[in-house]
Amino acid sequence: MDAYILPLILTLFAGMSTLLGGFITFFIKRNSLKALSVGLGFSAGVMVFVSLSELVPGSEETLKAYYGLLGAKAMVFGGFLIGVLIAVLIDYFIPDHIEEDFLGASTKKQQRRKIKRAGLITALAVTLHNFPEGMATFLVSSQNLALGIPVAAAIAIHNIPEGIAIALPIFQATGKKRLAVLYSFLSGISEPVGGLIGVILLKTVMPEQTIGIMTAAVAGIMVYLSFDTLLPLSREYGENHHVIIGIISGMLIMSFSLIFL
Repeated sequence: MDAYILPLILTLFAGMSTLLGGFITFFIKRNSLKALSVGLGFSAGVMVFVSLSELVPGSEETLKAYYGLLGAKAMVFGGFLIGVLIAVLIDYFIPDHIEEDFLGASTKKQQRRKIKRAGLITALAVTLHNFPEGMATFLVSSQNLALGIPVAAAIAIHNIPEGIAIALPIFQATGKKRLAVLYSFLSGISEPVGGLIGVILLKTVMPEQTIGIMTAAVAGIMVYLSFDTLLPLSREYGENHHVIIGIISGMLIMSFSLIFL
């Protein structure tokens, strides 16, 4: 067990960076819709970039050892599509207009509900995303600590804007900073939990190739979320250049973090 203490600490560090992103909400004014617009665009840029440049290639690399190149591509496509379908179901069961006709919600209340909904769905997507990330960080660190440290650092940087994506909409909708930070914490803690559960499952019942399929599915969820929820909301609460600034900034920061880490 001593050999797993440092890998677990690294996994916890990577996951809790989501909480750091949540604390950034303390420095953002509640009525700053421009900040919300840029923040949502930033989060969408991060999610799309990570999904297409990291998760999908990583999934294919994992599955290639089991199914060959063509088989791996087919499995990645299938996993990605499953993720999209999961996101569609989430979208269906968390509708835009919950009890709107009965409550007689004002336009401002409807807007806050939509913003809060974006934060909640993002929290769920990030939580699902953090499970395979936790598995990867823990497993890499337990095999090679020197390699695990930069992997954990890169994931930690990834998780900071994800924490912003969760906490900022929740704070904008409710005005409650503690609630926003709490959701960031709950999403972040899923990473070390995912690491522990993943190790247990891999050692008992779950074949290793399942991780590749899960990773592709998470990519599908994040891409769907970005285009269906984050970007439309970013455009609704800002101007086109706010959206573009957010998207490009998110992609550039993620790109630099991968280059230097």
